[in-house]
Amino acid sequence: RYVNGHAKKHYEDAQIPVTNHKKTEKQEKVQHTVCMDCSSYSTYCYRCDDFVVNDTKLGLVQKVREHLQNLENSAFTSDRHRKRKLLENSSLNSKLLKVNGSSTALCATGLRNLGNTCFMNAILQSLSNIQQFCCYFKELPAVELRNGKTAGRRTYHTRSQGDNNVSLVEEFRKTLCALWQGSQTAFSPESLFYVVWKIMPNFRGYQQQDAHEFMRYLLDHLHLELQGGFNGVSRSVILQENSSLAASNKCCINGASTVVTAIFGGILQNEVNCLICGTESRKFDPFLDLSLDIPSQFRNKRTKNQENGPMCTLRDCLRSFTDLEELDETELYMCHKCKKKQKSTKKFWIQKLPKVLCLHLKRFHWTAYLRNKVDTYVEFPLRGLDMKCYLLEPENSGPESCLYDLAAVVVHHGSGVGSGHYTAYAAHEGRWFHFNDSTVTLTEEETVGKAKAYILFYVERQAKAGAEKL
Repeated sequence: RYVNGHAKKHYEDAQIPVTNHKKTEKQEKVQHTVCMDCSSYSTYCYRCDDFVVNDTKLGLVQKVREHLQNLENSAFTSDRHRKRKLLENSSLNSKLLKVNGSSTALCATGLRNLGNTCFMNAILQSLSNIQQFCCYFKELPAVELRNGKTAGRRTYHTRSQGDNNVSLVEEFRKTLCALWQGSQTAFSPESLFYVVWKIMPNFRGYQQQDAHEFMRYLLDHLHLELQGGFNGVSRSVILQENSSLAASNKCCINGASTVVTAIFGGILQNEVNCLICGTESRKFDPFLDLSLDIPSQFRNKRTKNQENGPMCTLRDCLRSFTDLEELDETELYMCHKCKKKQKSTKKFWIQKLPKVLCLHLKRFHWTAYLRNKVDTYVEFPLRGLDMKCYLLEPENSGPESCLYDLAAVVVHHGSGVGSGHYTAYAAHEGRWFHFNDSTVTLTEEETVGKAKAYILFYVERQAKAGAEKL
């Protein structure tokens, strides 16, 4: 509804007659044009910019759903739909398929939208394409829930029921295993969403949520559960599966190291200087991602081809994050030497880079009454992001240890954080895919580069062996 905008175009066309004439009493009654997703049967209203959860008095929405369900159950229709989808994919991406010398069907599996759960789907698809992280969970032994009554398939309509004996790690493992198995049918992550509702109350309900906020909660809870063990399996047993990740890992957030901190964990040095007495204060802060401001001078630039001034780049955002900054009156520093709050400067250095560098562009900011979106295009490299100049001790790093290649991008389409739609682009075995809930399509690198990124996942480039360099 946002990416291709087909239904949105119909909505805009339907509004033209109203705007061309003077308002009459009849036209004062607001008309709501809705569209329905033929996969999830969710109904969406463009005027309200939200999903419709109620029905008409005559139950028309339900009748349309039943009609679509009957069509889907028809063997002839489903077979025709499958063939049409394969033809569309092969014709749309014929160049990529020919280069690889294959015309086989896509191996990627989509995720069903359970009612505004695109924020979760985009993050899950991105994480599933970070190989080291994904493989760790997929190789964990399957853990059956203790209570036999809840071990089976759960529907997301009964989340209020159930027990407390749930495992986020186990449901996350099952979801990752279901992706990239070559299934033509989208996977429904309802069991995982049940657990999310159970242990993350912030995400209960069917309203749109912030994908970055969800990612942080998900990683934090996976980290905590892996520390304490889950369903009788201790953390030590789990970490033995991949002891190299736990070894020599100094970045421990909330306790011991886990695969979450081993892969996403980095360390910042926060340097504060008192402008009155010159006292310097340093402290180290672990991080799982970096939230970067889009510099104010670029905030009115919306498209890549806009010519008024230079284009905003990811390097501009990183420089803004790490540059020396004078703290304003609301952030006065408590100087231990002066014994009072004083004017000061602040600077960030990266003391330790993570294996996977997650960069969050702060597109949503509060004004007096509402949260606005910064729709500026930010240019980002698909490969070779060099982080050496942001390091505290760059001389101690190897020649290629600071280079990162893009693995996945989460994009927010629409205007507000509480509305709109999330999709993701991710690289898998040298090919780029676009994940739009149930729909997965091959795409070109050029298309990925034009996306207005919200979250970027960069994977550390592996240093080549000495023999290869020679």
